[in-house]
Amino acid sequence: MSEADGEAGAVEKSPPDATAEPVAAKPARKRARRRAAAKPKPAEAPAPAQPTAAGPAEAAPKPAPAAAKAVSPAPPSLNEVIMQQTAESLAQLSANLTGAMTRANQVFSTAFFEQAKEAQAFNPDPFGVQGALNDVWSHLAHQPETLRDAHARLWQRYADIWERHTAYMLTGRGADEEPARDKRFRDPEWRSNPAFSMLRETYLATSDFINDLISKTEGVDDATKRKAAFFIKQAVDAASPSNFLMTNPAALRELLRTHGESLVKGVDNLAEDLKRGRGALAISQTDLDAYKLGVNVATTPGKVVFRNRVFELIQYTPTTEKVHEVPLLIFPPWINKFYILDLQPKNSMIRWLVDHGHTVFLVSWVNPDEDMGDVSFDDYMREGVYAAVEAVEKAAEVNRMNTVGYCVGGTLLAATLAHMAKKNDTRIQSATFFASQSDFQFAGDLLVFSDETGIKYLEGKMEQAGGVLDAQIMADTFNALRANDLIWNYVVDNYYMGKEPPPFDLLYWNADQTRMPKALHLYYLRNFYRDNALTGGKLTVMGEKLSLADVKIPIFMQSSKEDHIAPCMSVYTSARKFGGPVEFIVAGSGHIAGVINHPDAKKYQYWTNKNLKGALEDWFAFATETPGSWWPYWDKWLSAISGPDVDARDPSAHEVLADAPGDYVKVRSAPSEAA
Repeated sequence: MSEADGEAGAVEKSPPDATAEPVAAKPARKRARRRAAAKPKPAEAPAPAQPTAAGPAEAAPKPAPAAAKAVSPAPPSLNEVIMQQTAESLAQLSANLTGAMTRANQVFSTAFFEQAKEAQAFNPDPFGVQGALNDVWSHLAHQPETLRDAHARLWQRYADIWERHTAYMLTGRGADEEPARDKRFRDPEWRSNPAFSMLRETYLATSDFINDLISKTEGVDDATKRKAAFFIKQAVDAASPSNFLMTNPAALRELLRTHGESLVKGVDNLAEDLKRGRGALAISQTDLDAYKLGVNVATTPGKVVFRNRVFELIQYTPTTEKVHEVPLLIFPPWINKFYILDLQPKNSMIRWLVDHGHTVFLVSWVNPDEDMGDVSFDDYMREGVYAAVEAVEKAAEVNRMNTVGYCVGGTLLAATLAHMAKKNDTRIQSATFFASQSDFQFAGDLLVFSDETGIKYLEGKMEQAGGVLDAQIMADTFNALRANDLIWNYVVDNYYMGKEPPPFDLLYWNADQTRMPKALHLYYLRNFYRDNALTGGKLTVMGEKLSLADVKIPIFMQSSKEDHIAPCMSVYTSARKFGGPVEFIVAGSGHIAGVINHPDAKKYQYWTNKNLKGALEDWFAFATETPGSWWPYWDKWLSAISGPDVDARDPSAHEVLADAPGDYVKVRSAPSEAA
């Protein structure tokens, strides 16, 4: 998921949730308080010609009034802002720039000092990128036609760009009026100002040239080309003119409009993020003070009815008098917290399922400490899936149940189903998989980090951390998969423009990453991502060699068309490995929004086709597209196999260990952050 979006990990980027309920009528943000206490007042200067408007960070996180939804007027041009400057405002700008640079030097010195503590573990190329690039360049050198044609196309594009913009500057005609498709260049100045327009188009032409060269290189194995392409794209994206203060018109406009105050605030934001990351940059993507578990996220009522060292089991309180006889047991990924399924009432899958008559049980995985470094995949199967099945049997007083596995939780569930098939264990009567892979042949960009070079690097990091993978490493990995949305967007907004990230429940969850036990994570990377052992018939767990062909129970597999964590192709090939009936669907959007799409939102669409015999392209060619959420379609499938209605089950009827959302979910990976 984040496994972000990384599921963390990873995540779908969408507008801030303006309707999010604040935790309380809380005071101004922590950063604002610290600034007020620590920052000396600047020397008095004459009032600027243009009053400085408060940035987003100064506003309380309350629902926006209806008027705020109106289309905002276009910002003044950079030239207009420059013309409004006075001697006094330029003096204030100079003072603020001097202060910001002095503060930045202090911030970077402190960060470098923190990083120097681990200098002995520094590895300039932990993923073996240079070797991959050398392989690509050496093969490309033997393709002169490819190089010639690529350079010819590039110079033709350059010539066209220069011709159009020269005419634009001379005549004032020829501006690019097309709407911005690339969010990095959504500011109108990237089109209306010929200098910025030319810079944008020249960068995009060069970017296409470099990325295309990698894709057209012949004779390089797929893994090497994938690694080279991924990291070249990272470098090309980082070089975008939108990512630099002096070549970003929106950042420059804000710098002048606020007479340098935006940069002063930005350096303060940078200092806070470096402090939170203990010398490494931990970018703030949302207001971490705006939400509290059990108060305005993860609020669906329920009880913890079982607990061991690996998980807590939550049984949710029914909202209907009758429920389906067969309960539903959900296994989220252990890479993130479970409450992606229960963010707020308006988008909670858990609440929706309960309201539709399902007795919902959910596994809340522990956030492991160093003492769990040796906990293995076998342990998570034995003490996780099998223990949860047994606990649901007792709590619901049934001997059969439906199950759900989300992302890596689905991989564990699939392996367990194959193991249960070997043991003739029939207690799980169906399984639904959300964005989950069993066949990793087409697992996407995460394969870049899971060859032996990358695994060795992560193994060293886990040993250094005492036996667990630090949560920030996973967050950084999933952010890198969508760097423009999850890294550079915030560099510009937070550090150049001095904005505070607004409240957003999804990004709050995405920032709440978990650690992972060394033994479990290494096993997962080597046996699934690297070796694809489960579908290759080479995986042995708890003494049994596993095969998905042995799994004959009904399977429902959801994938998302734009998923960058569990690509649609990968989920489709996984669906075809099971031995029984499989219902496969594709939802619109990506790894998170494709799954968490409440019907009331009336967003996206989904595709269905019961024939899985052809390639994915064939499946899509004959698929039926339906607008809206896929949840009702799944609920119809699930209800049909969930037995007759019975009296609702009260979780308080058995021993209760805690109220939902439980205790395990509240353990944060960063000691300074309270849940």
